[in-house]
Amino acid sequence: MQERSSVAELVTSLRSELNRYSPGGKLPSSRALVERFRVSPVTVSRAIAQLAAEGLVVTRPGSGAFRAHPRAALPAPGDTSWQEVSLSGDGGAEVVPRTVDASGVLVTLAAPPSGVIEFNGGYLHASLQPERALSAALARAGRRPGAWGRPPTDGLPELRSWFAREIGPAVSGADVLITAGGQSALATALRALAPPGAPVLVESPTYPGMLAAARATGLRPVPVPMDADGVRPELLADAFRATGARVFVTQPLFHNPTGATLAPARRPEILAIARAAGAFVVEDDFARRLAHDDAGPLPEPLAADDPDGVVVHVCSLTKVTSPSLRVGALAARGPVLERLRAIQVVDSFFVPRPLQEAALELVGSPSWGRHLAAVATELRHRRTTMAAALADELPELALPRLPAGGGSLWLRLPGGGGTAADEPAVVSAALRASVAVAPGRPYFCAEPPGGHVRLSFAGVSGAAEIAEGVRRLRTAFDGFPGG
Repeated sequence: MQERSSVAELVTSLRSELNRYSPGGKLPSSRALVERFRVSPVTVSRAIAQLAAEGLVVTRPGSGAFRAHPRAALPAPGDTSWQEVSLSGDGGAEVVPRTVDASGVLVTLAAPPSGVIEFNGGYLHASLQPERALSAALARAGRRPGAWGRPPTDGLPELRSWFAREIGPAVSGADVLITAGGQSALATALRALAPPGAPVLVESPTYPGMLAAARATGLRPVPVPMDADGVRPELLADAFRATGARVFVTQPLFHNPTGATLAPARRPEILAIARAAGAFVVEDDFARRLAHDDAGPLPEPLAADDPDGVVVHVCSLTKVTSPSLRVGALAARGPVLERLRAIQVVDSFFVPRPLQEAALELVGSPSWGRHLAAVATELRHRRTTMAAALADELPELALPRLPAGGGSLWLRLPGGGGTAADEPAVVSAALRASVAVAPGRPYFCAEPPGGHVRLSFAGVSGAAEIAEGVRRLRTAFDGFPGG
């Protein structure tokens, strides 16, 4: 984290000084910049590379860095208004309307302005990521024989077998496809299991990225309410009968955003309901490796006890490592596996072999177990810190559940901010107080029962930043009508 901050500060300093040099003028040497700014050569190299990527400097191997010449004026923009008609499907060519809307996902991907505390993040903070272990794994992977060649389309056999062992004894390596992270796996599963225009049953609320993928495929998400023990089986059965749906998507462990875990008694019931409806269950097991150290024994994945191939299992290494280690898995049994394979090949051919090799190196190293243990301890500490700070500073925010896994809290807005219509104002007030929060509306595919916000404790630097962020939220709510 310190290295990244130093790079950003050096880029800012150098950018402000570029006008001192004429176009084509040479910047100080790397050694001079190291001595002047008291940073490492790596920091200088990364800062120069960022300026080059911005088009502000050019680098010449062996000669140094030079101020870039001004860019030529851009040509006048063309008329793209015709695309609105083409994309709308008004000509009748598109029988099934699609909604391609990534706004609910971008809330957790877009970096807020400098100085804003990121309670809206969707990944581990850099201080929790195993950067040294990842770098070492990637370096070792790059030296493996054939590491830069074409991998098998289904993925490296050793990696497929590792995922199979993690899922459970009922799954073999032959049942697993390696994917470019969990989001890619979800999109592939939805395309494989339901035709455009079909309904797909989803928990309410649920992960916005899945809703976006379903709508982009032309599917119609249909909500099934949850309670403290997960999705309600009787309402799931009703939804299957009413809609004729053949797919149900669930997060049975540390559900996003509520943190709920499907009760043991409901697990076989859910599978039996789906089996009776001739439907698949897509199990998004995204948070298994984000369990807190006080979670106790975890239930096995639904796919671990599924002799009839009802479950299509999705999991990933990305959430517990780095946003850029986009390596995940799809596990399925029966004829559906071939359809999943075909769609993945059409979409992306295969996951780059160096990433697969690096993933193998990482999960096979002694540092892997240490990393998982450290994350489990730190996430529990941050969760407890945030919950205590909210109880002290913002007791009017309702926290229905203290999760035992994952990286966020799901809160109900109070009083005048308790309706979904008030969420944008709450989010804006928080941003004015220099803290970014995720609104609850994108997590619902139908009308939400009230206003919510999702606060991430995994995406910030630690307890001190959590305390400061909650203090800023208190300021935001004090200035909000009805707060």
